[in-house]
Amino acid sequence: MYRYKCLNPIANVGLAKFDENYAATEEINEADAILVRSAAMHEMELPGRLLAVARAGAGVNNIPLDKCAENGIVVFNTPGANANGVKELVIAGLMLASRDIVGGINWVQTVKDEPDVAKLVEKGKSKFAGQEIKGKKLGVIGLGAIGVLVANAAKRLGMEVYGCDPYISVQNAWILSRDVIPVKTREEIYEKCDYITVHVPLIKNDDPSVNTQKMIDKNAISLMKDGVIILNFARDLLVDDDALEEALASGKIAKYVTDFPNAKTAGMKGVLAIPHLGASTEESEDNCAVMAVEELKEYIELGNIKNSVNYPAVDAGNLTAAKRICINHRNIPNMLTQFTGAFASLGINIENMVNKSRGGYAYTVLDTDTADEGIIKKLEEIEGVLKVRVIG
Repeated sequence: MYRYKCLNPIANVGLAKFDENYAATEEINEADAILVRSAAMHEMELPGRLLAVARAGAGVNNIPLDKCAENGIVVFNTPGANANGVKELVIAGLMLASRDIVGGINWVQTVKDEPDVAKLVEKGKSKFAGQEIKGKKLGVIGLGAIGVLVANAAKRLGMEVYGCDPYISVQNAWILSRDVIPVKTREEIYEKCDYITVHVPLIKNDDPSVNTQKMIDKNAISLMKDGVIILNFARDLLVDDDALEEALASGKIAKYVTDFPNAKTAGMKGVLAIPHLGASTEESEDNCAVMAVEELKEYIELGNIKNSVNYPAVDAGNLTAAKRICINHRNIPNMLTQFTGAFASLGINIENMVNKSRGGYAYTVLDTDTADEGIIKKLEEIEGVLKVRVIG
């Protein structure tokens, strides 16, 4: 029997995927797996038996990834599960920024009790005139699960769409409309487009081609068209708030739409601040819950890893041997030699082996005809091994 702990409410449609081999627990020290949405885990003491953490969503800044990796705990997220919900809100953001819908709605509330409200509306509506998005140029920075959907939807709405992502996956490249114009650099997006939407992860790196923290800074803004509209439904720290405020005041940026308001942007003139509603749909929450549970089950029952953010992807297939030994370890030289040597010393045959690494950590799966306490002890004694478990 495996036990799971939910740190936040998780949609029942996902939890229903657990069968009779799983049971919920309120005690974290009893948990083999944790499901989480927004709960902060950085100060949490992780139990030694914990195998995995599944984030029902994309962002994992509330989870101590390195701490988990060092304890042999695999952390999963659910990329793409909420993509449609975010895409729809981005399209809404395009409309809200192009037409002063919010201003108009708020103004109507000021005259709603007037007896001649209909005449006042007709007389005052010109103050809220806007522009259509058809024929305008949209630049999409980041063509992941969300960016691809946004680009395709905007193209169908009649926009001229440019896309930039040097790391686009094969899967997303297949999905992307052939009418989206590819560009190699963000600078091309900045220079060409009337609207810019960012869909990249937050990365702090000394290499400017990799770094995304404050990627929209004073220099980037200087390259943009006057009156550009920027949409940020990824992370607030992608934009330099001081540079943004200056550009909004001068009119260089006409509107900034964000789903991540902070202490500065929430009250900034020219900002349309949405309270992080991108994935706040019943469908997104259901999709995230289902994917998170399926990832946990695949890892716990078969040792396979998909959509981890701190360990490599590994697919060892179904278990056809008697036993499967899964080893979480540091990515250092001579590990495989020591593993196979340990098996050879006990006369145990390895039927199948998969080894993958990611950064400072690695993961090895070995299918064997037996897995007694002797081989487990030998593996656990190897320096650099973080966790060993047996399936089957």
